[in-house]
Amino acid sequence: MISAPESSPGFGVYLHWPFCAAKCPYCDFNSHVRHQPVDQKRFAAAFQRELATMRARTGPRTVTSIFLGGGTPSLMEPETVGALLDAVAANWDVPDGIEVTLEANPSSVEADRFRGYRAAGVNRVSLGVQALNDRDLKFLGRLHNVDEALKAIGLAREIFPRLSFDLIYARPHQSEEAWASELEQAMGHAADHLSLYQLTIEEGTRFQLLHEAGKLAMPDQDHAARLYEITQEVTAARGLPAYEISNHARPGAESRHNLVYWRYGEYVGVGPGAHGRFIQDGCRQVTFTEKMPETWLERVEMQDHGVIGGEVLTHDEEADEFLLMGLRLVEGIDLPRYEALSGRALSNTRIAVLQEEGLVEPVGNTRLRATPKGMIVLDAVVADLAR
Repeated sequence: MISAPESSPGFGVYLHWPFCAAKCPYCDFNSHVRHQPVDQKRFAAAFQRELATMRARTGPRTVTSIFLGGGTPSLMEPETVGALLDAVAANWDVPDGIEVTLEANPSSVEADRFRGYRAAGVNRVSLGVQALNDRDLKFLGRLHNVDEALKAIGLAREIFPRLSFDLIYARPHQSEEAWASELEQAMGHAADHLSLYQLTIEEGTRFQLLHEAGKLAMPDQDHAARLYEITQEVTAARGLPAYEISNHARPGAESRHNLVYWRYGEYVGVGPGAHGRFIQDGCRQVTFTEKMPETWLERVEMQDHGVIGGEVLTHDEEADEFLLMGLRLVEGIDLPRYEALSGRALSNTRIAVLQEEGLVEPVGNTRLRATPKGMIVLDAVVADLAR
């Protein structure tokens, strides 16, 4: 069980670099392909301006984690990464040694670039490997092969103190035996963290079009559930148990930044398409920025930020989000904190029914969590509790 300081779930800074070398057919993230070089100095200056605007809204804070996501942040020059991290430190207190994560694709990995990121302050890399066989890498639209992925993992392990990499399972025609074998192979290369995601059909993706046209057959729910169970069994046996529905780590190596989200902390989101949630004037604010990179850039240059919308959450909305995020964690949720957010306790009757069905269980006297069975149908569990 990881420690859960509910009184201080953290304050994170998320920086979204929206550019990719190619758009993957399963991806619904805000990512864009540009065939001309990106003006990184101009974009870095815009990040600096938007960060200053967010600082004016949040006031002084101590940052607990920084995450450079995308898109493909490893397409940035190390100097650009350094400029962004310096801008964060210019606006808030950034203690030495906090987690600073950069997402990278194996196809954009070079040793010199990795060493440059490390010198700039990155101390954790998250590699988008996604599969460990070349056939499925091609199916997933990845630009790297298995050899390149393993080389990137080796370089990351050599250069960075911490490493995570992603795999996608429940791919079409993937057998239980094939996934168990691939996962065992991954465990042999893993450092301290793995993110293991079930393939889902997301709106607006090429896979959605293929699925609707009957050209992409997905595993049925029972088969996908069995692959999830295999994932839990293999990772637990090899010392990287789940601490969240899709994330596995050695004790103490959990993603500090993602825990900010799941423990319902505060974070600012900067860059095209970034979202933020932070307390301002005693209320939890939601912000989201313009998605199109060039339009975001022009907005920032005109008005110092690219925020195009947001809202102030009600207490009920805060409580629902807290429930949705917190039940993803193996540690579960703190029931008194839910009551403080919502002004009411969860229904004991609904908890009892879900407990009888083996979907939730108490942890001590003040916490509630989903069971492994409940994790498979977590959306339904959350919906039932939130009624």
